[in-house]
Amino acid sequence: MDIQKTMKLTDFPLQSHDKIRYADTDRQGHVNNAVFSQCLETGRVELLYAPARPLHDVGCTFVIASSKVEYLKEIVWPGTVEIGTAVTRVGTSSITLSQALFQNGLMVATGETVIVHVDPETSRSRPLSNETKSTLARHLRP
Repeated sequence: MDIQKTMKLTDFPLQSHDKIRYADTDRQGHVNNAVFSQCLETGRVELLYAPARPLHDVGCTFVIASSKVEYLKEIVWPGTVEIGTAVTRVGTSSITLSQALFQNGLMVATGETVIVHVDPETSRSRPLSNETKSTLARHLRP
């Protein structure tokens, strides 16, 4: 993954957060690894499916083609997790997102996800609209 371990939340053009629940912990009192992926999902969904302007075409959806998570530190309860999201690549029908999770100002995980714009009727990729590409370009980070 291309995320530098020295990055801060403010280095990401999109920022959101999740509240850690007691139910997110495992028997050892640590937040379960699956919760890391759920937090990354929160950041992706806020970009891709924003109620004011979802980025998919009518009748299409987004699917994950690839997802990688690197665990750097544990997340603890109680607390919140801040989520940084950036677009690193916009293709014809795919988007690559770079993300990081922070708790108490410390980077606890990084993630990289490739999302594909799909027509569910054909199960094939469909090109992103120019409007969607323009919106995504505003969130690009090299």
